[in-house]
Amino acid sequence: MNQWTRYMDDALHQARCALRDDAPQDVPIGAVVVDPAGRIIGRGHNERELSGDPTAHAEVLAIRRAAQQLGTWRLDGCTLVVTLEPCAMCAGAIVLARIPRIVIGAWDEKAGATGSVFDIVRAPQLNHFVEVHPGVREQQCRELLQTFFHNQRRTGEQPPV
Repeated sequence: MNQWTRYMDDALHQARCALRDDAPQDVPIGAVVVDPAGRIIGRGHNERELSGDPTAHAEVLAIRRAAQQLGTWRLDGCTLVVTLEPCAMCAGAIVLARIPRIVIGAWDEKAGATGSVFDIVRAPQLNHFVEVHPGVREQQCRELLQTFFHNQRRTGEQPPV
């Protein structure tokens, strides 16, 4: 079993938290930040629809909470585990937080910025390089998103982009 599987399970739990019955539903993406000792120090799920904040992505929220927990913006030695490949904004936040490693569930072939469409986290022009470990619980991560968008189309609701 992959060492990151249990953390991806927690990220999947976070993703499901975005599917509230009592609030606008956000795209179910979840993230956790794991410190070098293996403790989860930051959790997040998409809250853009809920908060009306365009930056309230799972990764950004988990990074903010981890930085608060550690009392510093530098997340040296930490790992970000996320159910869907980060976008350009989140990839930039990962680089700026000095996170050395990300673990990804499913690739995002439309807007991914850690290797599929763009590769911000490994751009030689930047001052920080991030290891990317994809495919952890990939099927479960992909199915959660596919089910969400299928249900959005079925109910006639406009899915958030």
